[in-house]
Amino acid sequence: MGGLVAPAAAAAPVRGQTLMPGVVYSKQVDFTPHGPVVLNVVSTPRPTGLYSIKALLSNGAVAGRERLTDMESGLSAAATVVGVNGDFFDTRWGTPSSVLVRGGVLGAGTRGGRSAVGFDAGAGLHVDRLSLDGSWKGTGQFRPMGLNEPPGRSNVTLYTSAWGAATPAENGTVEAILAPFPAARPNTTLTAPVTQVVQGGNQPIPPNGAVLVARAGQVNTLTSEVPAGGQVAIRLILTPRWSDVQEAVGGGPVLVRNGHPVFRANESFSISQLFTRTARSAVGQTADGRVLFVTADAGRPGYSTGLTSFELALAMMRFGAVNACGLGTGAGATLAFDGKLLSRPSDRAGESPVADALVVTYEGVYAPAPAPTVAVGKTEALAYKVVRRSTVTATLTGPGGTTTLDAGTKEPGTYTFNWTATTAGKWTLSVDAVDDLGRSSSTDRTFTVGATSRRG
Repeated sequence: MGGLVAPAAAAAPVRGQTLMPGVVYSKQVDFTPHGPVVLNVVSTPRPTGLYSIKALLSNGAVAGRERLTDMESGLSAAATVVGVNGDFFDTRWGTPSSVLVRGGVLGAGTRGGRSAVGFDAGAGLHVDRLSLDGSWKGTGQFRPMGLNEPPGRSNVTLYTSAWGAATPAENGTVEAILAPFPAARPNTTLTAPVTQVVQGGNQPIPPNGAVLVARAGQVNTLTSEVPAGGQVAIRLILTPRWSDVQEAVGGGPVLVRNGHPVFRANESFSISQLFTRTARSAVGQTADGRVLFVTADAGRPGYSTGLTSFELALAMMRFGAVNACGLGTGAGATLAFDGKLLSRPSDRAGESPVADALVVTYEGVYAPAPAPTVAVGKTEALAYKVVRRSTVTATLTGPGGTTTLDAGTKEPGTYTFNWTATTAGKWTLSVDAVDDLGRSSSTDRTFTVGATSRRG
């Protein structure tokens, strides 16, 4: 495992390309006895203030898959985004294999056996082997159920609007339509009125409601205990309770706990899943609260051989993680910024769609990096983006002094200026903004103007 065997005594800050203010990307190559390993590393500030961490669903629904770059592009008008793939997933349905929490609301559950990653309201990382105990009650007792899962895994499943537009198409089922249905928050009793009891599957899920689906031996029970006009109680109990966790995705295994790498987590993974060198992703947090997204490339001999799970744990230690967890592996292991790939997909067909993702969003002013060097006489497009109504000042400073490119109140959008380089030397684009919530942000982009390029 070469340089991946022993972590550095003291982890150095990640240094590299600035993607957006405070967010750094580094592509690193380790040469090991097994071949080269390419690691893509992103380090972000603790996600507070202008920064937030969010769990994303493919196409905005539990069922189905979508490319990470497309998920990010869908947020581009509201934020600048860097992210990593989330959980393993069901290849047929595209559903996450484990838990999903968005804004403190459960979108999917887990039967346990693997670690999940959660961030609390203070942006602290939690890595725990989580399980969900779902149950429903009509006029009888509480009985077990699943949450937003493919058909057949449970005799009764609750489908909320997070699943999608309609329940799965099935035969021999009975569905209780619940509306309105409260947000599916864990560790409490949720109650909802029954507006209809229908049959046949593929039932529309009310935007403000849910559908309780019974199969097999529970069809008669639901029919008798959940009449139209009645009421249903739902419990979604997490263990551990994770009462303050706001955003979460599944994954596993735990890689680093309290500053120590974990070799054998005893989670429900096969030996081949843990010890095969493949493309892998992980999320971690440093002692000062910075978030680390890491993806190891693989699948291309001579370029990158990938990592085992424990080798990834050692790499996370080296980058400064005091707690870290693995995420999905193989073709789905992806890292991207603002809708563009940072990692190199192991699938030669290109980027593979995934079920969910973890992203850090930034709502301050952002300026794309200009070309590192601009020839005298050439025209360069300089730009900045604001995602809220903001008061902006954009200046360009160089050997000849400072010029104001733009100033005033700006609506959300991207503003571009075509600037012709006239004087050789170092130049800096600086943009300062105060948004309509009174939040200040700034960004600087430095580039060099060189001699006039040759022709011929």
